[in-house]
Amino acid sequence: MNEKINHPNHYGGKDNLYEAIKVIEAWELGFNLGNTVKYISRAGKKESLLEDLKKAAWYLDREIKNAENALPKGS
Repeated sequence: MNEKINHPNHYGGKDNLYEAIKVIEAWELGFNLGNTVKYISRAGKKESLLEDLKKAAWYLDREIKNAENALPKGS
């Protein structure tokens, strides 16, 4: 049960150098980009492939909108 919480197989497991949480923290991605990477890296391994890809796209779109809103007016 503990492995399902700490290092689930659909995230690559604790011995995987590229486990989603390790990559997200190493790259300091923050919430939206971190979730984008998380859903792409596990796409089709836990839930449906299409659902995971749509979730990744939702978080990426949110990050894009935040970046656009941060631009100076008239850019």
